[in-house]
Amino acid sequence: MQDSTEENLKKGAERLGLTVEQMPHHIAIIMDGNGRWAQDRTLPRVRGHREGAKTVEKIALHCVKLGIKYLTLYSFSMENWKRPKDEIDALMYLYSRYLVEIRPKLTKNNVKLLHLGRMMQLPHQVKTELQKTIGITAKNTGMVIALALNYGGKAEIVDAARKIAQKYKSGKIELEDIDEEAINRHLYTHGLPEPDLLIRTANERRVSNFLLWQISYTEFYVTKKLWPDFKKGDLNRAIRDYAKRVRRFGDLEPDQKNGV
Repeated sequence: MQDSTEENLKKGAERLGLTVEQMPHHIAIIMDGNGRWAQDRTLPRVRGHREGAKTVEKIALHCVKLGIKYLTLYSFSMENWKRPKDEIDALMYLYSRYLVEIRPKLTKNNVKLLHLGRMMQLPHQVKTELQKTIGITAKNTGMVIALALNYGGKAEIVDAARKIAQKYKSGKIELEDIDEEAINRHLYTHGLPEPDLLIRTANERRVSNFLLWQISYTEFYVTKKLWPDFKKGDLNRAIRDYAKRVRRFGDLEPDQKNGV
């Protein structure tokens, strides 16, 4: 299947009044506010999660049209298991159903699905459907969606450290081989670039144990919109705001180097 991401990127940048260089290649989103959206309307919290799933689909397809290469979605954290059992059960049912329903659109749009997190702790049905969807989309060459499901940033670093320690213990690597790149290779996100832009909805201003290693130079964008109310226009605004940023990665701006 032909990858049209580059062509879409050019058209997407033009549509937003930006250059290709100003566009983010990797967007990460903390999708917050599903429960509040439902409570504000005196609806069950699960209704907010259903609406949030619809928003995921709309935003993901919009990212495809804009030529975004990577989209990472923080869907369910390891801390979320503390929520009421009936809410968790409803969420897991939604995941298992959605992972089946989304397959035709992922295939049609040449989207590849990856999982970030500890899969073994997920319910059997969710794990089964997740693995199937990952397998079905494995050869797709367009946008990559990384679904952070049962994910924790600290746990990711711990898991990476354990893998490295096991290799050291078995003599496969030397102490001098353990550097930043070695850690990168053992993270859940191995093979993905670091996010350019992190969007968080519901006006929350914390990272909530998300991609702690990967977001050291990521640009943040916070919106008051609750996730079910987040529209394509909101994503466009976030990207335009990102385009105004000067990303120095610890260096000086060109005019500062020249003494201006």
